[in-house]
Amino acid sequence: MTDPQVGMLMLGLFIFIIMLGFPIAFTLIAMGVGFGYYAYYTPGQDITQNRIFTQLVFKAFEVASNDVLVAVPLFLFMGYLVERANILDRLFHSLQISLKNVPGALAVATMLTCAMFATATGIVGAVVTLMGLLAFPAMLRAGYDVKLSAGVVCAGGCLGILIPPSILLIVYAATAGISAVKLYAAAFLPGFLLTFFYVVYIIIRAMLNPKLAPKLPKEQTDIPISEVISALATSFLPLALLIMCVLGAILFGLATPSEAAGIGALGAILLALMYGSLTYTMVRDSVYLTARATAMVCWLFVGSWTFSSVFAYLGGQAVVEQFFLSLNLSQTGFLLLTQTLIFLLGWPLEWTEIIVIFVPIFLPLLDDFGVDPIFFGILVALNTQTAFNTPPVAMAAFYLKGVAPPHVKLSDIFNGSLPFVFMVFLTMILVYVFPGIALWLPDYLYTPR
Repeated sequence: MTDPQVGMLMLGLFIFIIMLGFPIAFTLIAMGVGFGYYAYYTPGQDITQNRIFTQLVFKAFEVASNDVLVAVPLFLFMGYLVERANILDRLFHSLQISLKNVPGALAVATMLTCAMFATATGIVGAVVTLMGLLAFPAMLRAGYDVKLSAGVVCAGGCLGILIPPSILLIVYAATAGISAVKLYAAAFLPGFLLTFFYVVYIIIRAMLNPKLAPKLPKEQTDIPISEVISALATSFLPLALLIMCVLGAILFGLATPSEAAGIGALGAILLALMYGSLTYTMVRDSVYLTARATAMVCWLFVGSWTFSSVFAYLGGQAVVEQFFLSLNLSQTGFLLLTQTLIFLLGWPLEWTEIIVIFVPIFLPLLDDFGVDPIFFGILVALNTQTAFNTPPVAMAAFYLKGVAPPHVKLSDIFNGSLPFVFMVFLTMILVYVFPGIALWLPDYLYTPR
């Protein structure tokens, strides 16, 4: 076999093994070392002197010393602290009473709470689970349609993948070697546009068919304005200020993402202290979960970079590039094909595996087709949300099913989520047709004049 054929065998074997359920990070490392030993082998060489072992050490050092990735544990720690600060029920209640006269008030309040909370945490499973325990039963008790209620929770819980400070965007920036600050700026308008579409869809459905989202009883809407203002001031405002400080520091160049993440972590501690929920157990659990998630991301990077460097050395990357170029695709065709592949990969894989394993295969092709890597990253971030809500895997649906009442069927959750998936596709189309939605803000903020 030629080296390029060995490289393609390496890729095919890796896909087969992860489909069997083996741990992805360690599969990457094992295959990178195994095939790398073959790639770098020199006759008569001592078994321990093969270059692959040195490369593995260097890759681990690169990950550990990567300034961009320092933001990952800090943002995760901020998110886990906010998740445990008992702020979600306060936030949901304040938005619910302030939106009492809006059609589908509970569903709209749920979506906005999800967007706010997802922005603060960026952890899909946590947001969907917590809103599944808090808002989903409240909507069902109010007579809301099961499918609509489930779709709102699942779709809203995934917004943290796109809206800064998204962990996915940090990981993509490190993978693509681009500015995380510009990527955050590019994600703002698409993220809020998608949230706007979600809210408009809920309101229109509630207006066309009031039975799907009945009006709240008078006792729940007869609330003095002073109580509404007080509720917003004690729940919505503190979290909003924390998010604005973190993101504002990044976007206006006052701090790097890592420094802003440190500010966010400190702010989350103060927020938990203010709400009287800062305990040793809470901090210990947050540190443990942060360390576990960070270790997963870092080992994925070590394995991915080792695997991809061996894959490229064997000529596998050149084979992939030649294949795409031989198709004579236009820029639109290339984007359509790559986004379709990412959409399909989202069924068996988590976003972390997609970003650090498969996206690097496409990145060298962006110059050939004239695609801005920041623009491509926003499309990937939008696309990845669909994986959490599209059957047969749809992890957001399984998170919700795990905490939903027994009578709620998984098929109802799937059916409720699909209309929101179509709105993600609509947003992707609009971003492609009007690239300024993604690129205007970073160009405006960071282009010298």
